[in-house]
Amino acid sequence: MNEFFQHLINGLSLGGMYALLAVGYSLVFGVLRMVHFAHGDVYMVGALTGVMVTRALKLSDNPSLGSLMIVLTSAMAVCAVLGFLIERLAYRPLRNAPRIHLLITSIGVSMLIQFSAQLIAGPDPLFFPNLYSGETEFSFLSLKMTAMQAVVLGAALVLMLVLQFFVSHTRTGRSLQAVSFNHELASLMGISTNKAVSLTFMLSSALAGAAGVLIGQIYPKVEPFMGVMPGLKCFSAAVLGGMGSITGAVTGALLLGLSETFLVGYGSSTYRDALAFILLLGVLLFRPNGILSKATQEKV
Repeated sequence: MNEFFQHLINGLSLGGMYALLAVGYSLVFGVLRMVHFAHGDVYMVGALTGVMVTRALKLSDNPSLGSLMIVLTSAMAVCAVLGFLIERLAYRPLRNAPRIHLLITSIGVSMLIQFSAQLIAGPDPLFFPNLYSGETEFSFLSLKMTAMQAVVLGAALVLMLVLQFFVSHTRTGRSLQAVSFNHELASLMGISTNKAVSLTFMLSSALAGAAGVLIGQIYPKVEPFMGVMPGLKCFSAAVLGGMGSITGAVTGALLLGLSETFLVGYGSSTYRDALAFILLLGVLLFRPNGILSKATQEKV
């Protein structure tokens, strides 16, 4: 039983990190009804930015919670700017084009980011320095959680709660909800749809940047193509919960993190990466709109 609860803690920690990426997919889809396939590569840019900032400021010489916050903030800022540029230069000119054009463009943007990162950082993997020196291990009965796991899970939880509060209880957040409901009606109400869409990309990209730094503290290998598999997994998690729903994206991510952890603990790690897509197929067969979504009718 203790082993079960230990896997439960580890799964929640992994799912919390997945949630930062899954929420980004859901935000963009909710506003533009498009899949932003370059989102996983923005996560990679966040991790790469974290490594470069750490080296430039030599923060690994004095690892602390403050050092982690500096790198986290820097990565979020850089990725927010990148998200703004992606939307403004790549997606906005095609906003009224057929959906297939946006899909192809997102794949092109993904490849551009990957090979640009390879050109800047080189083809060899980099390793994320340790930014937090806490060696404390929290334990209850025989259950254990490292200080780094606690910090990463706590930071992910705080970021998602702040996002949920922003979207639900601020004027700007409610304007994003209005744009996601109907662009034309939102414009008639005096809401700038262009600003709302840009802000959505900046928020989702900032969360991806945070995920890059936080995950880099636990899985320190950083390379230009590291965002491909996590991006696909977290897209699957967002679909599991229901695209366009923040709560649904978090639920899907936690479900994926728990499923992966229990599969590795009680089964085989061979099918770990395939599990996300097996779950996705199962949900699409029985509940195509996602676990927390309601069925809607669309006129054609």
